[in-house]
Amino acid sequence: MSEPLAYLVLFGAGIVAGTINVLAGGGSFLTLPLLIFLGLPATVANGTNRIAILVQNVGAVWSFNRHGVMDWSWVKRAALPALAGAGLGTWAAVRIGDTSFQRILAGLMVAFAVVILLDPLRSRLTRSESESAAVPDEQDATPAPRLSGAMFSASFFAVGVYGGFVQAGVGFFILAIAMLAGFDLVKGNALKVLVVLVFTPLALALFAAAGKVDWGMGAVLAGGNLLGGLLGTHLTVLKGHAWVKRVVVVMVLVFAVKLWLAP
Repeated sequence: MSEPLAYLVLFGAGIVAGTINVLAGGGSFLTLPLLIFLGLPATVANGTNRIAILVQNVGAVWSFNRHGVMDWSWVKRAALPALAGAGLGTWAAVRIGDTSFQRILAGLMVAFAVVILLDPLRSRLTRSESESAAVPDEQDATPAPRLSGAMFSASFFAVGVYGGFVQAGVGFFILAIAMLAGFDLVKGNALKVLVVLVFTPLALALFAAAGKVDWGMGAVLAGGNLLGGLLGTHLTVLKGHAWVKRVVVVMVLVFAVKLWLAP
């Protein structure tokens, strides 16, 4: 594949991944294997992908804040524990071998496909949307956590470890914790993008220090992710949830098999 065509494909994938990431999460399960298939070593692809994640979440946090749903107290309660965990996770990621990381990523992709098919958060998120529509004033209040403060922080430390190591799918973990803590869908997504924005610069810096970032590919992917992230806050999925779910599952499983079989 020629370099211009590779960059065009990468930019398009970034748009798709950015939209998926803002709507729920898991877009990196598409961009990470694509970076690998375009010639980057697996650990370099892992680091390069963080450029797109950083730019995408800057745009998403700005958008949520502009709409008045961003609670900055979450930095202390959730983002700082995640930042500490991300340091540990990234430390492990820069030291793992490329083949081992590819196998781990392939396994996670299969697990992600199963989660999409089961859709465990679907009913909870739908119920949250209905409750918010019925009682619009609740949208303006910070939810009362149903998890203890220590459990809430510990959960986000674990999120940081995972996010620092691989990033892909971390949005689903954050949304799950947010639902357990009593957040509605809008507040949960705002929490998600803020937490990821706080720990991603550290992860990117550690990958860059280890020489595991391709800045050219990362910039192209970031442009697509930024556009996709902004579109994701406005677009309605025309073909419906079930259709999108089937397409994403097929793509993820195909990529997973190719990663597992790659030398």
